[in-house]
Amino acid sequence: MSDLTLAAAVENIYASLAASNEELDTHIVALKAALAREGVKEAVFDPAKLAQNNRQGRKLMQSYFKKRGVAVNFSAA
Repeated sequence: MSDLTLAAAVENIYASLAASNEELDTHIVALKAALAREGVKEAVFDPAKLAQNNRQGRKLMQSYFKKRGVAVNFSAA
């Protein structure tokens, strides 16, 4: 799991969010490691793939991830 690509880590986050946040913290740790390995400052998510694709849901996600050391941004749909 330590050699997970950034794209795979992001997909794992989507899967976790769809499964009622199952193992979300584990996937955030893997995402943080993938970001560091690839030299990327923030994770970019597609809002259309989120369970709560509204402003409140996106802000909640950003806040939760920020507390765990991962900056989150959203792609323009």
